[in-house]
Amino acid sequence: MRPHLIQTKPSLQSTYLNKPVISPGLNWDSDGKDWPNRRTSIFVNAAGINWHVQKYGHGPQILLLHGTGSATHTWRDLGPLLAREFTVIAPDLPGHGFTDTPADDILSLPGMAASLNALVKEMKLCPVIVAGHSAGAAILAKMALNKYITPRWLVSINGAFLPFDGVAGVLFSPLAKLLAKSSMSARLFSLRASNEAAVLRLMSGTGSSIDEKGMKYYSRLFRDPTHVAATLKMMANWDLHALIRDMPYIDSVMAMVIGEKDKMIPATDGEKVIRIVNKSRRFQLPDAGHLAHEEKPEAIAQIVSRLVRKPEQY
Repeated sequence: MRPHLIQTKPSLQSTYLNKPVISPGLNWDSDGKDWPNRRTSIFVNAAGINWHVQKYGHGPQILLLHGTGSATHTWRDLGPLLAREFTVIAPDLPGHGFTDTPADDILSLPGMAASLNALVKEMKLCPVIVAGHSAGAAILAKMALNKYITPRWLVSINGAFLPFDGVAGVLFSPLAKLLAKSSMSARLFSLRASNEAAVLRLMSGTGSSIDEKGMKYYSRLFRDPTHVAATLKMMANWDLHALIRDMPYIDSVMAMVIGEKDKMIPATDGEKVIRIVNKSRRFQLPDAGHLAHEEKPEAIAQIVSRLVRKPEQY
């Protein structure tokens, strides 16, 4: 059985919300039986979407958003460290993990921000600090710019704020738009993901070295055609030009965590964002790749703790 279900009333009427959804391809009872931090999981209805959310810890609220193609498993080590000082709230994004897949237009930056706004309202959240990885950081920035959230700090872990070059530019491209139009593409990708060597090659493209548990969960996600289809559609709908234009107006202080071995988002992108955003701080991780929070959870937790405990230093 699924964990406790929070019943909510429809709210936040929007172009993006309350449209038909597709249930996750992953089964909570079987695929989620060993999911990291499973005991903290709840399911929340908001904006017509059934969300998988993990909530645990005590103290000020911190909202964590994973990146494209990932899920809450990505916080398996960092989340419990943060829970020593914070109440951690970590959802699976729409179409990812165990959260419903909404209409295609919600799998865009404005659509994701609007749907997450509904979740924040339904759960009555007021995070003082938010942290996002890759595309998750961009969603949080959009939410902050729209005043959906008003955190003191926005922690970007290899945030994807600029139109992409390099490996990411190949993925977030017209090719993604073409692949997203065909359900066959998702099925073929998921079939290929049953080959462990193929998943290993894909993950090596991040510049990160993660443990066997992490590989197991990514393989499980990549084998699910529903998760893969949503990932492709999200990449196809991703447009960052308006976001980077508006970034100078963000009120939150941006803590830019940059993994110097990141093969997906060049470190130079982080430097560009730092120059654009007036209230920004740089935190370099020389031995980390794109999945820095999985490789160096203690280092990320220390950064977050220092920001809150000693804000005057930053």
